[in-house]
Amino acid sequence: MFSKLFMFILFRYCHSQIITYEIDDSQGLGRRFDGIGAISGGGATSLLVRHYPTKLRDEILDYLFKPNFGASLQILKVEIGGDSQSGEGSEASHMHNSWDENYHRGYEWWMMKEAKKRNPDILLYGLPWGWPGWIGNGTHNPYYNVNTTAVYIIKWIQGAKKYHDLDINFVGIWNELAYSIEYIKTLRRSLDQNGFHDVKIVAVDGGFEIINDILKDPELSDAIEYIGVHYPGTESTEAAFNTGKQLWSSEDFSTFNDNIGAGCWARTLNQNYVNGLFTGTIAWNMISGYYNALPFIRQSLMTANSPWSGNYVINNPIWVTAHTTQFTAPGWRYLKHNSGVGKLKNGGSYVSLVSPDGKNLTIVMETMTSLHSVCFYQQPKFNVTLQTITLQLKGSFALIDSMALWYSRLGYDGGETEMMMYEGRVDVKDGKINLNLYPDMVVTLTTLTTGQKGSHQNPPQDKPFPFPYTEHFEEYNETEQPKYMAQQLGCFEVHISTDGNHGNVLRQMVLEQPVYWTAADRLKRTANLIGDYSWEDITVSIDAKTGEINGTTGVFLAARVDRGGVKTGGALGVFFYLYPSLQMYKLTSDIGGKSVLKFGAAHMANKGWNTLKLILQGYQVEGYLNGQYLFESDIQNVPLTGFVGFGTSDYGYTDYDNLAIHNSEKVTRRNDPEVLYFVPRQ
Repeated sequence: MFSKLFMFILFRYCHSQIITYEIDDSQGLGRRFDGIGAISGGGATSLLVRHYPTKLRDEILDYLFKPNFGASLQILKVEIGGDSQSGEGSEASHMHNSWDENYHRGYEWWMMKEAKKRNPDILLYGLPWGWPGWIGNGTHNPYYNVNTTAVYIIKWIQGAKKYHDLDINFVGIWNELAYSIEYIKTLRRSLDQNGFHDVKIVAVDGGFEIINDILKDPELSDAIEYIGVHYPGTESTEAAFNTGKQLWSSEDFSTFNDNIGAGCWARTLNQNYVNGLFTGTIAWNMISGYYNALPFIRQSLMTANSPWSGNYVINNPIWVTAHTTQFTAPGWRYLKHNSGVGKLKNGGSYVSLVSPDGKNLTIVMETMTSLHSVCFYQQPKFNVTLQTITLQLKGSFALIDSMALWYSRLGYDGGETEMMMYEGRVDVKDGKINLNLYPDMVVTLTTLTTGQKGSHQNPPQDKPFPFPYTEHFEEYNETEQPKYMAQQLGCFEVHISTDGNHGNVLRQMVLEQPVYWTAADRLKRTANLIGDYSWEDITVSIDAKTGEINGTTGVFLAARVDRGGVKTGGALGVFFYLYPSLQMYKLTSDIGGKSVLKFGAAHMANKGWNTLKLILQGYQVEGYLNGQYLFESDIQNVPLTGFVGFGTSDYGYTDYDNLAIHNSEKVTRRNDPEVLYFVPRQ
């Protein structure tokens, strides 16, 4: 007995034209299916996930990785951190400097282990966005010495195995930026020489520009296993087909995760193969584990950016993914076009995949309409209407007598949304399955008996960031990144204080400009953000000490910071800069220090600890140094709300301790006489 909605789907003698599509392996098979995945990185997109309470964190990870539960991801692609801004923040390198190695920094190791814990068969893929500056030897070129760069990547792969028992399956070149043919060949040789024959190179995580080089250079062709392109809009090129390589959309989606985003993803997952023969598709990004006010919020499969409350959201791209991933596996094979793969006449598409042993068949159909599946990249307009179809199973599938049916229906304009609904098994009569397909649906037919719409108890309600807030860094391990802190430029990690009086401190570690991915790092500053973007009238203070060796010139404390991520370079707010060696201070309304509100002398400890404090109230700010009043200023032209931040005026070691954020204290306008001093050049 089928449900009322199922009767919508099954053929009910509709008067529209019946169109037959053959599902047939007798003419051979299409390309190997390599998997559906998502990206943790590019950058710091999973930052806040790790800080959820354990039970809730495990639930979130189940929805991403657990087989036959949620998205059941088949590939996890992570950033190989480069100490530079790469999207939503900066991810730590395993080698800040050539003499430095640490394979416990950041959270991508942890994320890969959690994925493997749930699905031992998940495939792991590493890719650099940025590189520590020493790789470029003073240039913006990671291929300055291709052997050095290859060793850097080999060490990351070795560290994954030695310290975390992780086998990396794929490695990329440089996300969306220049490639070097010499480096690709060197990397392949280095992988082989170090016993990593099974680690395959994906090139080049950008456009199709490497295709011509592959076609004319046999050694380069031999070095590359997969051609990875970004946001191809489901279309490939004849030259790409001619390489004979497996084609991947190695970064895709990047679309808001509402129903329209889910429609975009459903259409992309099918039509990437139908139109472009892409056998692997990877979403940026996997999870919105970053603050709401950062760029590209919720351009992800699901959302988990409130660990202080425990709230998370299973957005519908999770269930769209499940329609493919729960009923296939890497190594399955697509059927050939027009024999199980193709476009539906009245709009939409269908793909069919068969297991390696030929015993199981999965068919995924999507009927996304143009307006309800808009991706961020350009796409053609198209029409989709109700269609009555017959699937004719032939070849080795002719004897199938029933298939399980799962469907999702995306509702718009008040329409009902139902995701990952199981409607039991459909009888196959004379090799035929008759269906009515309505617009904006995903339907999976499969011989598999597995699959579910996994669920946990509803998560807690969302709550604002905790206020007041303090952080003393005592609860963390060496090199750990503290909870809730979203480093944007540079790298901040916990270390033991060198003076023995402050216990654990937070240290900025980057000593030179990275080989950066985005223009934000051109500032040659470091920055860390925390808190609630809606904070307005607050008091914030922090202790800071510049390093005696390789120390930075200056430090800053900031409030009402209005932006981060790739837009950090243009951040506005209230920035209190302190220059201990010059005994100077500067108050600016921008992170770059160009819009100066106040500056002057400041007597402070040159090589010791100093306490910076800001009190904000409306359009007024007061600054204090080591408990003593230093300045007041009008702040008419700065944002009224924003994050708290701190960082350095240039690269170098600086320690921080005792961050405190609480209600605004009383501001008293003092009308100080203006005193002009030399402003240090930045």
